[in-house]
Amino acid sequence: MKKKLLGAVLSVAMVATLLAGCGGSADTGAAPAAPAAPAAPAAEAPAEEAAPAEEKADDAAPAAEAPAGGMKVGVAMPTKDLQRWNQDGSNMEKELKDAGYEVDLQYASNDVQTQVSQIENMINNGCGVLVIAAIEGDSLGTVLASAKEKNIPVIAYDRLIMNTDAVSYYATFDNYMVGTKQGEYIKDQIKLDSEAGPFNLEVTTGDPGDNNARYFYQGAIDVLQPYIDEGKLVVKSGQLDFDKVATASWSSENAQSRAENIVSSDYSDGSNIDAWLCSNDSTAQGVVAALDANYNGEWPIITGQDCDVVSVQNMIAGKQSMSIFKDTRTLASQVVKMVGQILKGETVDVNDTETYDNGTGVIPSYLCEPVFADINNYKELLIDSGYYTEADLQ
Repeated sequence: MKKKLLGAVLSVAMVATLLAGCGGSADTGAAPAAPAAPAAPAAEAPAEEAAPAEEKADDAAPAAEAPAGGMKVGVAMPTKDLQRWNQDGSNMEKELKDAGYEVDLQYASNDVQTQVSQIENMINNGCGVLVIAAIEGDSLGTVLASAKEKNIPVIAYDRLIMNTDAVSYYATFDNYMVGTKQGEYIKDQIKLDSEAGPFNLEVTTGDPGDNNARYFYQGAIDVLQPYIDEGKLVVKSGQLDFDKVATASWSSENAQSRAENIVSSDYSDGSNIDAWLCSNDSTAQGVVAALDANYNGEWPIITGQDCDVVSVQNMIAGKQSMSIFKDTRTLASQVVKMVGQILKGETVDVNDTETYDNGTGVIPSYLCEPVFADINNYKELLIDSGYYTEADLQ
């Protein structure tokens, strides 16, 4: 797979890993240096721009200098409004406490200034490492400068923190691959390679302040764009650019309102919507609500991400087709391992040292590979693995 990043073109190799495993490197999307949409895929990376041979995806980054703070870890999460952040926070808190660390876990109600204040308190109250899932990737430079002054390493959790040299490591799932899998699911389900079409497609992606939203979007569009170009996929609303399809705060209500306008404006003539690309479950839930209220055509393929309970219930009911499963237990375990390595002055495990440039340089990263759940495999992935019980999904 090839894709490009702003300011440089990199080519990395995809290696399939086990379910939600974090062991091998994956073909990753090149991060934009600032929150701007990535461009179309490149044909080939010039030899002179290739990463040095010693910077292989499986290499480990040098350990940060052991901080003088002790055994307290600050964990900053964006909000409790989305199920996945509650799971991320509680999983990490439990594992850190089990490993013997004191934990300061804070949720910021999706308010940037609240998160800044929480991080300031963590810095001033003796945290030796900070794990931060940023609300906005560009909003933490000033407060993290204070962390750097006090030699407190920072792990960016799931969302890359942009334009600050205070970020030591990045731990996430392969975000470009998330979008790729969503796009491929649509391609396969409506048989774009064998059916004549045309098929109608609409797109709803995430918050423009979330750096990951652009990866999800671009991974999917890179799969679907050739079919759009040849006219086999038609976006009747005309809304395809990232800025047109973004959803502030990943809000279900915002996604529903926009979807209702699209349905009433472009599909009141009885036209079918064949697929609706949604970047995550909260936006998918908004689209489902809009279609339930206003749409009379054949039900479309609807994608999602996070395997939230409501979306899995919608999947079972035939209203959402799939959701990317990112087992946050695995990611939390990897971050706890990285925290321990930092505090002990050990070499920190990473498996990508080429891809994620936050505007000040490439951040050593650990990437886990996502998989998707649908009606055919959700029991194996979600119930048999202990992620949910049958009762959770009733």
